[in-house]
Amino acid sequence: MDFLPNDSLLKAELNKRLLALEGYLSADVMSFSGAIHEGLSPKVLGVIEDLANTPDKKDTLYIILTTTGGSAHAVDIYVNIIRHHYKTVNFIVPDYAYSAGTIFCMSGDNIYMDYYSVLGPIDPQVQNKDGRWVAALGYLDKIKELLDKAKAIPGGNPNGSLTNAEFLILKDFDLAELRGYEQARDLTIDLLKNWLVQYKFKNWTKHESNPKLLGQTVTVEQKINRAEGIAKDLGDTSKWKSHGRPINLQTLRDMKLKVEDFGMDATLKELVRSYYNFLRDYTGKFQSSMAPQTRDQFNFLHTRTFI
Repeated sequence: MDFLPNDSLLKAELNKRLLALEGYLSADVMSFSGAIHEGLSPKVLGVIEDLANTPDKKDTLYIILTTTGGSAHAVDIYVNIIRHHYKTVNFIVPDYAYSAGTIFCMSGDNIYMDYYSVLGPIDPQVQNKDGRWVAALGYLDKIKELLDKAKAIPGGNPNGSLTNAEFLILKDFDLAELRGYEQARDLTIDLLKNWLVQYKFKNWTKHESNPKLLGQTVTVEQKINRAEGIAKDLGDTSKWKSHGRPINLQTLRDMKLKVEDFGMDATLKELVRSYYNFLRDYTGKFQSSMAPQTRDQFNFLHTRTFI
């Protein structure tokens, strides 16, 4: 779209579309676009506290989330902040929420997507010794592969089928760094299990899809088992092949994860698309002016009290 010459007019239009969403949902709304990292935590804290301190603050918060991912530790901090102020938290994903974004969504009471929206595998991103964000499970899988190849074969090569080059890679790998990847993986699984049981499954009281259990009361153990199954599926690198593999609404439902289709509500669909399309163009104006190496760290938060 063509940008208006006055930035204040753009902000006013963006606020107008956000307020229309809040009115329809009877809830507070926060839009979060960009990377998820610990350095943004103070900003998230300030934005949420400002919104929560307004006289017309609601008990429910909707988060419109667009992200390629980031840190699971940061997600944990964000959730603690948000849940301190809001009893119910719902996520709307108009486009994509990968990796840590998927973990973030799993902390919600409800997730809203449509046929275009995607989440991603819960492969946590961690900073390596060079300061680059890397997919932890990819490293762990490769190390496991090399270790398996290095196993001695009875009556054969005492070093298995490991090549000299592979041996050097394995020998020089930082064990502390590897342990950090393992901890990131374990944290991701624990967060997912705890949040699904505490929030997403809190109103799941009766079995609805299993013919053998139809109508029976859902136990805590069954909720934990379902959460573990979802965490296992979302973290299965052999299944998804790629850190950025898109997972659509139907695939998530096939995992027995309940996801709402906002496309089934014509008014909500129009309000979400209207806001998001304008937001994307608005933020694109700023991203295009940034240096290429800094665009991955771009963030934009928006509420009725902050832009």
